[in-house]
Amino acid sequence: MEVVDARVALAPAISLLCGALVFAAADNTFWRRFWSVSAALAKLGIVMSMLPGSLRGVVYTFDLVEFTPGVGLAFRADALGMFFSVVSSTLWLFTTVYAIGYMEREPNRRRFFGFFALCVSTTVGVAFAENLLTMFLFYETLTICTYPLVIHDETPEAMRAGRTYLVYTLTGGAFVLLGSIWTYQLAGTMTLSQPGILSMEAGRTTLTALFVCLIAGFGVKAAIMPLHGWLPTAMVAPTPVSALLHAVAVVKVGAFGVLRTIYNVFGVELLRELGVCDWLAALAAVTIVTASIIAIFQDNFKRRLAFSTISQLSYIVLGAALLSPLAATAAIVHIANQAFAKITMFFVAGSIQRTTGKTTIHELAGIGYRMPYTMGAFTVAALSFIGIPLFAGFVTKWYLSLGALESDRWIYALVMLGSALLNAAYWLPIVYTAFFKAPHEEVVVQEAHWTMLGPTLACAAYVLLLGMTVSVPGMPFALAQAAVTFVFGM
Repeated sequence: MEVVDARVALAPAISLLCGALVFAAADNTFWRRFWSVSAALAKLGIVMSMLPGSLRGVVYTFDLVEFTPGVGLAFRADALGMFFSVVSSTLWLFTTVYAIGYMEREPNRRRFFGFFALCVSTTVGVAFAENLLTMFLFYETLTICTYPLVIHDETPEAMRAGRTYLVYTLTGGAFVLLGSIWTYQLAGTMTLSQPGILSMEAGRTTLTALFVCLIAGFGVKAAIMPLHGWLPTAMVAPTPVSALLHAVAVVKVGAFGVLRTIYNVFGVELLRELGVCDWLAALAAVTIVTASIIAIFQDNFKRRLAFSTISQLSYIVLGAALLSPLAATAAIVHIANQAFAKITMFFVAGSIQRTTGKTTIHELAGIGYRMPYTMGAFTVAALSFIGIPLFAGFVTKWYLSLGALESDRWIYALVMLGSALLNAAYWLPIVYTAFFKAPHEEVVVQEAHWTMLGPTLACAAYVLLLGMTVSVPGMPFALAQAAVTFVFGM
């Protein structure tokens, strides 16, 4: 059932307003914090107010403006979009609180929090986009709004990272725009409200070229190898920005675009007939394994996290490319499972850097004695990525393995097993170093400020919650199942 409701447009507008108010607050710390936290709470409240209806099958729509007949700025909150928006809105609140503590002594805080809010506005805009044009507009605006955050420190290294980021993401955006126009020319519509709007009448060669175009465009932000080069470079940004890139906004928008391309632009049946998802699944598997191997050899904490993100994002791509209901379930729920675990790890890395000045893994001997709660949260996230039962990551690996077997591609179940072992190889040594190696100096318990420790522990708790509430009605997993039911006509 579809219902016209302005809340679906108000959700991205809240963050847009927040950005304007933060810029207007100038250097007034109180009002900058007030508007940032208030807007985060308001956005979360608006999104969560639509959740009960979404769980009952209600789809919220709102047409803002029509540019030409059938082409305009329109919003639609279906199950998949709601799932993504619930995750991003929840994490924005946590990241805002964390950033208040982390950025306390940093310069240019007005610019930081202003563009930070605009990034989340565009992310929710992508989640609720009714058509490819709306998605493209928010997709490109996200690139522009993220650039000032990447170059925040304005060092030569940061400026180089910013240029690299723009080259990659603007090129990807150009492919998305080309693919969107091409889709409209073939289908006569850009809507994302259907499980597939294209047909084989367009021709196998044309459809294959269009698929490559859209996947390449979204694949840049999804960091599919070899389109990933911007992501490790962007780690020069402040830790809250890294968390935003890896868990809340940029990379998730890319992965979400891949899901929309597969499920709403082409549709499962057409892609099965085309057979183009076979190479996409293979590319995702190669990315999972290769990025994990590279991560093992990274001593810089944030660079190891970056290559882990590249690997973990391809779980979403692989799950979508397998074109089976169970694998699709894994792809969608991993948006949340990866987000909460990865943002926990970035919060930990930032807390350690702010409290001790340490940025490399070999310096972390005994850090678990000094920051036990912080490293306890890291351990929870690490066990999740490895795929230990009762943690969120196990749900992803379980359903993705079942989906591989369901689609008669058992090789990808072995990829999941290999990925679990590789995750253990680069996460457990950090846990061992933190808790089982003697510290280099006298141990004094010194956790980060509560504004940083609180969000870290909350996100770690979500990792456990998502792993243990799969069968509980009303939890996000139910939204993922609703999205799968719509896509596969179950």
